[in-house]
This record gives sequence, C-alpha cells and structure tokens, in this order.
Amino acid sequence: MSAVEMATANVASPVLTSKDFATDQEVRWCPGCGDYSILAQVQKIMPTLGIARENIAIISGIGCSSRFPYYMNTYGMHSIHGRATAIASGLKSSRPELSVWIVTGDGDGLSIGGNHTIHLLRRNIDVNIMLFNNQIYGLTKGQYSPTSELHKVTKSTPVGSVDHPFNPMALALGAEGTFIARSMDRDPKHLQSMLLRAHQHKGTSFLEIYQNCNIFNDGAFEIFTEKGTKANETLFLEHGQPLIFGADKDKGIRINGLKPEVVSLKEGFSANDLWIHDEHDFYKAQILVRLFDDPRIEGHFPRPFGVFYETSRPTYEDMMKEQIEQAYAKKGKGNLAKLLRGNEVWEILG
Repeated sequence: MSAVEMATANVASPVLTSKDFATDQEVRWCPGCGDYSILAQVQKIMPTLGIARENIAIISGIGCSSRFPYYMNTYGMHSIHGRATAIASGLKSSRPELSVWIVTGDGDGLSIGGNHTIHLLRRNIDVNIMLFNNQIYGLTKGQYSPTSELHKVTKSTPVGSVDHPFNPMALALGAEGTFIARSMDRDPKHLQSMLLRAHQHKGTSFLEIYQNCNIFNDGAFEIFTEKGTKANETLFLEHGQPLIFGADKDKGIRINGLKPEVVSLKEGFSANDLWIHDEHDFYKAQILVRLFDDPRIEGHFPRPFGVFYETSRPTYEDMMKEQIEQAYAKKGKGNLAKLLRGNEVWEILG
C-alpha cells in the first residue's frame, strides 16, 4: 500500500447527524402539516444507515409530499405527476448501488401513478416507497382522493363521493409486494423503526404513512393518534407476539375458524388463545390488511400498524444483471455500430 493509500485509509469517515441531511431551503408546508414530522424522522434515521449522502437519491412526483427532495441534503429529483416510481425504477436498474427512496402521496401514487406503483411492486426493484396517505388532494386544494372514504364531501364532491376507496395495503399485497408496512406521522419512534425496517429489506418496500392534512382533512386519523383513543383503536404488530391491544392490554384478537374476532383477556381468554403475528404468513396478511372498514369482516377492530408482511424474492436489477452477464458470456459484448447498421444494407458505388 502506498503512502497516499495508507493516509486515505486512516482518514475516518465523518460522523453524520440529522442536521447534515437538512438543506438551507425554507420548508414550505402549511404550519402543523404532518409532513414536518415525517421529514424529521427520515433525517434522523439517515445517519444511522452508514450510507454516504451522495449515494442516496430521493425521487418524488407531484403533491405536497413531493417537495421532500428540496429538504434532504442528498441527490434527488422532483419529477412529474405519478411517475416517480418509473424514474426511480430506471435509476435503480442503472445504478443498483444507490439507496433509492420514493416519496409519493395517495393521489400521486394511487391515481395517476397507480399503474406504475403496481408494476414496481411486482418487479420487486430494491427501492423504498414512502406513501403519505392523508385521504385528500392537498396541493390542489381539497378534492377527494383514491383513499377518501365513501360519501366524502369535498370541493369536487359537494354531495359526497360515491367512489369505493382504495385500500393501499391490500393493493400492495395483491401486486405481490415483498415488504408491506404502515406507520403514522404522530408516532415518531414507530415511524423511525418502520423506516429502518424498510431500508433493511432487499426488494421493494412499501410503507404507508398516515399523514394529517390539517387544512383540508384535519383529524382524519385523530382516533389513532390522540391519547384518549389511541390505545383502544390501534394494534401494533410485533413478529412472534400475540395481537394484544387496549389501554390495559386486556384485549386481543383471535382467529375463530377463518374469521378474526376481538376477545377480552379478563373474560376467560389468555394470550395463548390469541393470533400470533407472523410477518411471513401471506394468508393471514390478507386478513390483516382488511381489518378495518370492510363489511366482509364483522365487528369493530383496532387499526393495525407495523410490518404486515415480508418475504424474500429476487430483485429485478439483480436478475437483469445476471441476464446481461449470461448474454455477454454467450455472445460477447457486441458492437453497437454494427447493430445499428443492421444486416440489410446498400452500398452506393461511383
């Protein structure tokens, strides 16, 4: 090793903090917007990933959430409506060593960009999707979105929406997503843990984040965030642990035949009777993602948060690399000029 190489090796990489991931740009979201919390949690976990800022790219589409790249001191692109997933797919396929994060919303990612989202999930490209769900179009001033509840009164539906809303988690599971999780803007520690889990996953990670739009849809998720109701209305999933919830941890969910039901741990049931969460159980994940607002499941259930499902499957970019290497081994690297010239040519003499 040369003296220069030894000197370089002895220079320790600087220890980064959340401030190193903040830019000098004025954060231009409405005061009280849930996006502030999500930005703060992302900036907090980034230094722990051990990735240089120049090897991180954040791609967004159009919407309030899509201003995200301006506020992260990494590479990034504020792209076009619904196409962040397509641009990120191309980036990761050509530069697989990068850590690529997609910031999108329920309108951007599930309406105009819905087709791109499902194909990204089925291809299993190793990127991280953060879908901010506020159940409204915030940037364009309060129209109903693909996740707005039935009969939602908005500027575009003055007598109530008749659209059946998307269930983002069920959509991701149906598209063969390999990592599906949910968190919320007002639970910073849980959101940080889900962001880290998403990063650790090899393949497409889909993280739905409940985000309050205090201007056009304030309080949409209040029942899950307020102190008086949170314990009884939320269910935090932990792999290998029984599904227990409640202010006194006295309620649980068990599977009765093929149907879930809420039981009381004070009335003849114990933790041994309950559903044990398994992040790798595809069939039970189908039930979990529909454990609210679904008329096919009787009774009132708490809203699940955490990792619903995770599995391992080869990534698109790894398979593409292998395919290219096999083609090189069989046919050589080829000649671009010859390929463009083609086999049928005319030579003009004289």
